[in-house]
This record gives sequence, C-alpha cells and structure tokens, in this order.
Amino acid sequence: VVAMGCTEPIAISYGAALARDTLGTLPDRVEVSVSGSIIKNAKSVVVPNTGGLRGIPVAVAAGIVAGDASKKLEVIASVSSDEIEKIHDFVEKVPISLSPCDNGIIFDIIITVYNGNDYAKVRISQRHTNVVLVEKNGNKSLDIPVPSAGEENENDIREDLNLKDIFDFANIVDMDDVEELIENQISCNTAIAEEGLKGKYGVSVGKTLRDNFSDRVENRACFLAAAASDARMNGCEMPVVINSGSGNQGLTVSLPVIEYAKELAVPREMLIRALVFANLIAIHQKVGIGRLSAYCGVVSAATAAIAGIAFLHRDSFSVICDTITNSLCTTSGMICDGAKASCASKISVAIYGGMVAWQMAKNGRVLQPGDGIVGEDAEKTISAVGRLASRGMASTNNEIISIMTGYPPC
Repeated sequence: VVAMGCTEPIAISYGAALARDTLGTLPDRVEVSVSGSIIKNAKSVVVPNTGGLRGIPVAVAAGIVAGDASKKLEVIASVSSDEIEKIHDFVEKVPISLSPCDNGIIFDIIITVYNGNDYAKVRISQRHTNVVLVEKNGNKSLDIPVPSAGEENENDIREDLNLKDIFDFANIVDMDDVEELIENQISCNTAIAEEGLKGKYGVSVGKTLRDNFSDRVENRACFLAAAASDARMNGCEMPVVINSGSGNQGLTVSLPVIEYAKELAVPREMLIRALVFANLIAIHQKVGIGRLSAYCGVVSAATAAIAGIAFLHRDSFSVICDTITNSLCTTSGMICDGAKASCASKISVAIYGGMVAWQMAKNGRVLQPGDGIVGEDAEKTISAVGRLASRGMASTNNEIISIMTGYPPC
C-alpha cells in the first residue's frame, strides 16, 4: 500500500486524527501510551509536512491539527503552510504526555484526547491501520479484543506461503491482477529515489555511494535504494509503496530490481513478475520475523530484492534458494535501532551482502547445513532467522529501547 512518511509515526498521526474526529473538537491535552518498539521507530525520524520536526508528540500534533483519518497511512499527505504553523503551536502549547505500555504486544498505540470533561480514546494494535478501540466518554463504537501476548491475532494466508509456490505464482500470475499495483510501486519508489539524489537529506548515503563508486549496475542498485531512504527518513513528503508495513523495506525490495531490469532491458512484464516475486519473498520472511523487532528488516528485504534480480536473470529455482541462504546467513545480525538516517547505510550494506551471496550461488557455492543457523534448505533457514528475530532478539530489542529512551528494560 501507499504510505507517506515513516509508517510508525504515521500510524500515530492516524490514531490521533481519528481520536480528534471522535472527540469532535480540538483537545486541550493528550495522553499517548505506546509499546517500546513504537517509541524506538518513531523517536528519531522526521515527520513529513511539519517543517522538519521529529518525534511522537509531533506526529500526534500533526494528526490532530491537519490529519485526514480517512486517508489512513496518507493521513498527513496534504498539509498547508498555515497548518504547519498550527502544528508547531499545538506542540508548544498543548500538554502531550508520553508513556510506554507493556501489554505483551509489540505494536500498540493508545491515544486519549481530552477537552474539558470530555475524552476520546483510540487504540491501534498489531498492524499500522488495525484500529481495535474507538471510545468517547465511556461509549465504545468499536471494541475488538486484543490478545495479551503475541503479535498476530489472525488466520493469515501469509502463513501458507513457501518459496516454490511464490516462484510458480510469479511465473504464471495474470498481469491484470498485479500490473496496477506493481506499476504504482515502480513509479512512487523511483520518484523518491530520484529526489533523494537531488535534495539534501540526512547524511546523503545515496549521494556518497553515487559519487565515490563506479557506475556499474550493482552500485546504482545500492545508491538508488539508499537515496530513497535518505529522503524518506528525513522528511521528504513523497509517498512510497511499502512492504510488510515498512517504507524502507518497500524501497529496498523494489529499487534494485527496477535498476537491474533497466540494465538488462527486459520486457515490462518480466520486471513486474520479478517484483511480484521479490515482494512475496520479503513478506514470506516477515511472517516469522514479525512486524517490529530488533532484527533489521532491510536484511530480509534486500535478500528478497536479490532473489528478484536472480529471477530477472532467469536463474534456476535452486540458485535462487541458495542465494537466499547465503544472504540471510551473511547479514542477519544487523540490528534495528529505529527509523532514522542510518537506515540508508544499512540498506546499502544489506544489498551488497545479497549481491555477494548471489554470485556465490551462481558459482555453485552455498553455505552448508549446520554452519551456524544454516538450515537443511532455504525454507528452514528462513524459519531459523524468524525464530532468531522474534524470540532470540526479544531481550536485545528491550536493551535497544532502553539505550535510546532511558527507560529501564522491560
């Protein structure tokens, strides 16, 4: 789907806009309670259309002052200069309290807005637009039970994904079913990559790569993805098509494939099929990893992108599986310490690592079962990484949040 701005603060803006609509007026104070992983991912990133401000209170203020809740992850896509001034004024004058919540749910946002004796409360849980509670003065217009532990609460077809079925599907899917969706990803994500190379965003990882490395296709694939993240993490107001709830993952999984398709001059249909393949490989990995964790999601996205590039080259299914194994077992230790400028450099590292993995696989070299977390096949390696990310790195995530926020570990 299309999102404008880093998805965690935008989810907060969405909840805030919905709370304001439920209250029926601007609040005179706000209480925000979010899970630690939301704090981690919303703390440092610039909120678009706010004049360069960053942080959770800013995301709340933007949603309340200028948000259109009907647009969900594009909630603050249309903000006037007058509204930007009002957002700044709201942050300065209206009390916005922030506290961590520990409900055993990785993704949890609870926003309560007050005006005098009236209040409205909205809760978004498990996914960026999954509203589970809408309440005003004790009357609940929506109240969906949320489990006290675990992240997902749904029977999801994603759980039945596997590499072979994804490979077969990408080869036979009817273009009418996917063309509009994928073309939107190509146009949106390419546009923000170009903007990242033109503008001054963050520490300009993409520009650094472009200006200091050769113009080979593997370098272009890296610097375009990095430049897009430079822009997105640092306040660019252009939309992107996300993957698994993440803009950086949507950029990483698509832009290298798009650039290789240009280099190879493949038919448009082949590019679309390769992007179908890459996007689904990324989603398949994220089922086990979870939406938010201490595991850097661009690793799984870069692995999927390189698999998509191998698909473009019409490599065998076996080579693609070996590429996935090599890639995951090379860069799977990269941590996620929230959304911010350094995400762009992590994207470049993950893509380069994936390219090495692909070249190894094409030359018949693959990491062997029993070497560390390498499984008997690519599916079992994906499963091992999911276990590592969702279970093994849970305490790592708590320590990262504590380091970033000063709160004691959960």
